[in-house]
Amino acid sequence: MGRYLSQGNESFARSVNSEIYVDKTGLIQYTNRVMNTMQSYVCVSRPRRFGKSLAANMLTAYYSKGCDSRELFSKFEISKSKDFEIYRNKYNTISLNIQEFLSRSENIEELISQIKQKEYCRSLEGYRGNILLVGVNYNKKTKEHECVIEEYLME
Repeated sequence: MGRYLSQGNESFARSVNSEIYVDKTGLIQYTNRVMNTMQSYVCVSRPRRFGKSLAANMLTAYYSKGCDSRELFSKFEISKSKDFEIYRNKYNTISLNIQEFLSRSENIEELISQIKQKEYCRSLEGYRGNILLVGVNYNKKTKEHECVIEEYLME
């Protein structure tokens, strides 16, 4: 089983090192601003192939306790923010690539079942607190998106 809790910043670092990377750290500034407010549930919606995975990797790299991302973010807009050090690398993050399951799922219930069967929550042993699992499924036949959100309390 791979590492899913508090991953490092390697995936985002690869993106930053590419020739076509554009600074999107404004999303981090916005997320920091709405943290601990009623607007704290943020949905990053983009058309296909428009950077949702990149945004997830960026957020993981910034918030994850599993790495030190000061140098990685130092050349971007977020480093000028007064909140840069307050939130950087201070949180346990959970990262699942839902795309991995989409190709093997007919619907969202099957996708969530596969995630549960793989026992990704074992990576959370010892963690106490709320976990929010968000899954998005695109039905190629009906051209519709479905979103299911499940909340778990790790006690």
